[in-house]
Order: sequence, then structure tokens, then C-alpha cells
Amino acid sequence: MTEEKIMKKILVVDDEEAIRSLYKMELEDAGYQVETADSGSQALKKMETFQPDLVTLDIKMPGMSGLEVLAEIRKNYKNLPIILCSAYGEYKQDFSCWASDAYIVKSSNVEELVDTIQRLFEERG
Repeated sequence: MTEEKIMKKILVVDDEEAIRSLYKMELEDAGYQVETADSGSQALKKMETFQPDLVTLDIKMPGMSGLEVLAEIRKNYKNLPIILCSAYGEYKQDFSCWASDAYIVKSSNVEELVDTIQRLFEERG
């Protein structure tokens, strides 16, 4: 009897549709189940129903910033891996980013993102 591999679930949060589509396609190709959210408030709603194993989170979004969403998620999901994604490298120095598990500068090459996700899942068993 073979054990069926349980597909890890990832929530991609970004206000840019092109990024959401790219990440969803690439992560599904890598074997993950992916849901997307285009805002912080939508992401917090999807946390309840989708129950992701990992979240990728854009920092600069209208309404709630990614850092505000990060703080809200951490209140209820202390051990959930969260990767901050930004087009801007300077946020890496921001103290509030330290609550995340990784920080990636956005690129059309998602290899770094996929590698980071795999590493975080391996570290957590």
C-alpha cells in the first residue's frame, strides 16, 4: 500500500494580478495547491477557509500593507511559514519584516521563491 502524498497548500497574496497568476502557475507546476488573494482583508478571510501551510505576502498593497497582514496572521498562526515578497530590497532592514520566515525580492524568475518554499517545508518536517 502506497502512502498518498498530501499536497501542501500555499496562499499567494499580491495586489498585482500578473504576479498572482505567475506564482499560482509556477507553484502548481511544483506540486502545490494554490489559492490567491488580491488584498490583505481577502487574505485574512481565506486563512479561515483555505488553511494554508504557507503564505507568500506582498508588502506594498493598497488598504492593509503586507506588514499589517503579517502581524494579523501571526496573532493566530504563530508557526505558519510566511515569505514576504517585495519589489523593493530596502524593506529587508525593516524591523517588522523580522516576523516573517523569509524575504524575497520579486522577480519574473520564481526559482528563488520555489527553493525557499521547499526549504521552509523541509525545515519544518
